[in-house]
Amino acid sequence: MNYYNTVPSPCYVLEETELLKNMAIIDRVRREAGVEIIVALKASAMWSIFPILSEHSDGATASSLNEARLVYEEFGSKAHTYAPVYTESEWEELASYSSHITFNSLGQWERFGERARAAGISCGLRINHEYSTVETDLYNPASPTSRLGIRAENLTELPDGIEGLHFHSLCESDSEDLVATLEAVEAKFGHLIDGLKWFNMGGGHLMTRKGYNVELLIDTLRAFRERHPGVRVILEPGSAFTWRTGTLVATVEDIVEGGGERTATLNVSFACHMPDCLEMPYKPAIVGAHDPEEGERKWRIGGNSCLAGDWIGHWAFDREPQVGDRIVFEDMIHYTMVKTTMFNGVSHPSIAIARTDGSVEIVRRFGFDDYKYRMG
Repeated sequence: MNYYNTVPSPCYVLEETELLKNMAIIDRVRREAGVEIIVALKASAMWSIFPILSEHSDGATASSLNEARLVYEEFGSKAHTYAPVYTESEWEELASYSSHITFNSLGQWERFGERARAAGISCGLRINHEYSTVETDLYNPASPTSRLGIRAENLTELPDGIEGLHFHSLCESDSEDLVATLEAVEAKFGHLIDGLKWFNMGGGHLMTRKGYNVELLIDTLRAFRERHPGVRVILEPGSAFTWRTGTLVATVEDIVEGGGERTATLNVSFACHMPDCLEMPYKPAIVGAHDPEEGERKWRIGGNSCLAGDWIGHWAFDREPQVGDRIVFEDMIHYTMVKTTMFNGVSHPSIAIARTDGSVEIVRRFGFDDYKYRMG
């Protein structure tokens, strides 16, 4: 679908056709493995697609009061809620939007657990099995010194009133990683699982990525359910729902050269609009560009904030970039809009949906008021 030159610039564009392809895979896993799959809002809180997501999931998970309220108001259900810490000032409202609440520590459970149970909320604990296949420390919550989850030596039996356990240590991982992770989890916490009503395997299951071993995922989940009959199994992927479902369309506004570098400066910012490119870090794909080969003319891509490091490189282009050209970044729907900032007051990209019938719907534009009132 060639919407690149018709949408506003900059603009995030979700492609409905690609989203529905992902939904088919997720539905298959739900059906064949007999598990519940819920949407993690931390990857994409684009509530204009909630009607589609709600048809192909079993609910949504929230990590804050705002996410829980958004689930309640726009997803049409109460949230499975987990946060590293809950606060007294937000507790009553947060609880009113939640069907399940997972506590990060025994201290938080002791502080809020009785009130949660009195409100009819199913309560769980997050566990730390101290094993992860994630190589980037920033995204590894299962290290021995992690603040996230309860270690086995501190949880030898289930407290009265706890109905579920929750682990999360995958990040854009394959099913082989889940197999290894479950082995570690059951080695440390397996004696507690049969006493549960539900067991949440967290997120990071990138089942919609090309090459992901979906058959192994289904077999692994079936085998777990056979080992622990009667326990509801829940997965809460984030990226899998919106993986490769859309783009960020930008424009070349200037070309500068210096120190042997040639930089095309855009009307978007890596720091503000694609922060994972700098945090992870990773180099995003660009339509019509590739990694330069030896001797090939190469370009850096620069952002429009004043941060000196607001750039990524290098690329070679099929056609030399010119001022006014559109630059299209691939796979920019998950962990993009939810992480954008208003640093420097740079303009936020619009948000659009490219529908299956070929039309493009602009669902959000941003302006000065968004910046002014966010800043107080």
